[in-house]
Amino acid sequence: MSGLMKENKLRFILILAVLMVFGFMVTSLTSYFAAHNSLSKQISETALPLTSDNIYSEIQNDLLKPIFISSLMAQDTFVRDWTIQGEEEPHRLVRYLAEIQRQYKAVTAFFVSEKTKRYYHPTGVIKTLSPEDNIDKWYYHFRDSGEEYEVNVDADTANPGKMTIFINYRVFDYAGNYIGATGVGLSVNKVQELIRIYQERYGRRVLFVDRQGQVMMASEQYRGGSIRNTPGLEKIATQILAVPSGTYSYERDGKTVHLNARLVPEFQWYLLVEQEEKTVEGEITNNLIRNLAVSLVICIIVISLAHMTISRYQRRLEDMAMNDKLTNVSNRHMFDAVFDQVERTSKRQNHPVSLVMMDIDHFKTINDTYGHWAGDKVIVAIASTLKERLRDSDSIFRWGGEEFLILLPDCSLERAAGIAEDLRRAIAASTVRADSENITVTASFGVAEQGINEDSQQVMKRVDHALYAAKDAGRNTVVRAKFV
Repeated sequence: MSGLMKENKLRFILILAVLMVFGFMVTSLTSYFAAHNSLSKQISETALPLTSDNIYSEIQNDLLKPIFISSLMAQDTFVRDWTIQGEEEPHRLVRYLAEIQRQYKAVTAFFVSEKTKRYYHPTGVIKTLSPEDNIDKWYYHFRDSGEEYEVNVDADTANPGKMTIFINYRVFDYAGNYIGATGVGLSVNKVQELIRIYQERYGRRVLFVDRQGQVMMASEQYRGGSIRNTPGLEKIATQILAVPSGTYSYERDGKTVHLNARLVPEFQWYLLVEQEEKTVEGEITNNLIRNLAVSLVICIIVISLAHMTISRYQRRLEDMAMNDKLTNVSNRHMFDAVFDQVERTSKRQNHPVSLVMMDIDHFKTINDTYGHWAGDKVIVAIASTLKERLRDSDSIFRWGGEEFLILLPDCSLERAAGIAEDLRRAIAASTVRADSENITVTASFGVAEQGINEDSQQVMKRVDHALYAAKDAGRNTVVRAKFV
């Protein structure tokens, strides 16, 4: 029975493990493929547009201050009065521009007079602008554009080799007539640093291109290039530059790249935000691995708990199946297994095996007189006496309500009868206390030795007949069964 229970336990645990592993695998893989299938849509329709909006908002915030400074300069009564009064004492305006540059930590500050075309700078009057000079064309373009202000990247007139982001603002006299342009400049490197910060913050590639596709600002490896000749991008460059905004995908080095593009009106540049699909796919794969690892741990814990619980329950069942709960001796279900083992050992060693069957005399009278709880105390007391006076190699079985069977390996009939007699006297000499009553108990014994070629059933039958003979002889006696 024990082997069958162990087999059933292993089968149950195996089925439980398979079901749990299958369930966790199906759940994890379903989530993985669902996330994987919606990956492109999430990146192109949600993640990149949101990042693009955030970066655009931050760019506007970063440019707001210099635009505001340029606006103050254009509205400054000193600048307008000084210009209207004929630009006398140029050092006064130069000092004003130097103070603006110092106060607001701008790269440069300037004023260009429409009347004289002089370019005023914190270091002095740099030059007189000419429409024939390419470096001066920005002024004429801005003057003729009609825009209140513009943001553009151009060479610094005071330092032609240095690219600067200028915020140009129109200056009017009190009658609304255009009298010049003023503003401040920002370092391209400073904005470049902002882009680097954006890339680190959002984990995506960020770059700016002009209306022709030229990369104006990005990380070092992209500066000065063009998306029209960038591998992968060259196929969709025209699409990007033809509309104010859009979402695209292209292949680069065998990887799918998602791109969001939007026109930044203040720069007249396109903001491009890119992300490789594999980057997010790696995160999804890592999540799958983590989920499977957690599932494995949960499976191990649950199976371990199930194994411990079932083993504990199995031990209880086995204990209930093998032992009598009242006396804690073996019950009759264990007899065949124990007898078979003792019989094999005895035959191998050529030792005799004997059985003793014992029955408590007049046990029904004890129950009727003192109650069943007193009867239980008598049974427990007798079982205790048997344990105390028998060998460790002997086995005691509770055979029925008031019957006990004793299996005596390496014991002849003569010796078994002596043991039974010793037990009979010990029981008869003892009393059992039940409340205020002392109960005297006697027992009858049948004894038999297993004969040659005799099986357990046959010897059991003979020892049972011997017990009945002891009862017929007046009880409280020992009767030996005859050899077959």
